[in-house]
Amino acid sequence: MSDRDTRRIEHAARAMCRFHGLPENTKFEGRPMWESYVPEVKAIVAALDEADASSKAETER
Repeated sequence: MSDRDTRRIEHAARAMCRFHGLPENTKFEGRPMWESYVPEVKAIVAALDEADASSKAETER
């Protein structure tokens, strides 16, 4: 994963935290709260990438 991807995932995870009304840097299980959203953000990004790839494949047909 590139540095750019890592920054984007962190930014999105922090946004999810704020969306849910939670303080980003409060400790949760010994880590900043925003880090608990990283798996969800990665799943969303993967789904978007998959949709983009599918759209591209459809366009190329």
